[in-house]
Amino acid sequence: MPNLTVRQLRYVEALVRHGHFGRAAEACAISQPALSMQVKAFEEELGVPVFERGGRQLRLTPFGEEVVARARDILRGLDELEGFARASRGGLVAKLRIGVIPTVAPYLLPALIGELGRLHDGMDLHVRETLTPKLVQELAEGRLDMAIVALPVSEPSLAEVALFTESFVLVRPREDEGKPVPSPAALREMRLLLLEEGHCFRAQALAFCDIRQGSMPPRDLLDASSLSTLVQMVDAGLGVTLIPEMAVAVETRSASVSVARFGQPHPSRTIGMVWRKRSPLAPQLHQIADVVRRAAEAPRQGQGGPCGPA
Repeated sequence: MPNLTVRQLRYVEALVRHGHFGRAAEACAISQPALSMQVKAFEEELGVPVFERGGRQLRLTPFGEEVVARARDILRGLDELEGFARASRGGLVAKLRIGVIPTVAPYLLPALIGELGRLHDGMDLHVRETLTPKLVQELAEGRLDMAIVALPVSEPSLAEVALFTESFVLVRPREDEGKPVPSPAALREMRLLLLEEGHCFRAQALAFCDIRQGSMPPRDLLDASSLSTLVQMVDAGLGVTLIPEMAVAVETRSASVSVARFGQPHPSRTIGMVWRKRSPLAPQLHQIADVVRRAAEAPRQGQGGPCGPA
């Protein structure tokens, strides 16, 4: 029986996931030589190469592809076992790995971390901010316990719980304050600033304006990587944008812009929590969902009252 270790399985899986020894070593918090040595020892124990040697690009051998698939199954099972042990201790979990989309994280996390700290002093909290597809992947791989995203995700393996609904607002230059709020059709004729491809908020804003992806000339549709950049671009006179209501207080406090609310039907999104249906932490995660709802009231009430329950 090969003398393999769980640590080696995690190193090999990280190397495949990152596709680069340096990035994998950084993610595993070890040196690159140490990672290389452990991967080599793993292959020697198996007696068959897992990675192709000699090429500039990191590639798995056919045997290696099967090894990594089985390694991920083992690691997922170990994570579920750890989760089962955490759930069996009762109460709120002592360790929680949360994923959050970028258009929610800066505005919700301060209040959420405070709420969790008050309820469970000493909770070991790990937060991951990235786009929805990546969060779904990491949930499936057992590297996250839950994620806060825009619903629906429509992934059969995940449970979804709606938390709240919030409106989108129009951000335009200060000199436009008091002007009629443009209709979706009028917005299509303006220079619209949006988040770059991959953000679900971009797709939601385009849907409100009834714009198909790729249907507007490049000069009329400018992209940014964050809501903060979008608002600063509006301040600079480059166009107009939409942002979620929870972001207004943070993103407009240092910008000379005007905020306007749309009439009915106004654009909105539902924010919710998702986790693996098989997660042994499901009862505790329902409790966490209530904590997230309470934390979400703080930034939303700062915009003149809650946007309404989901």
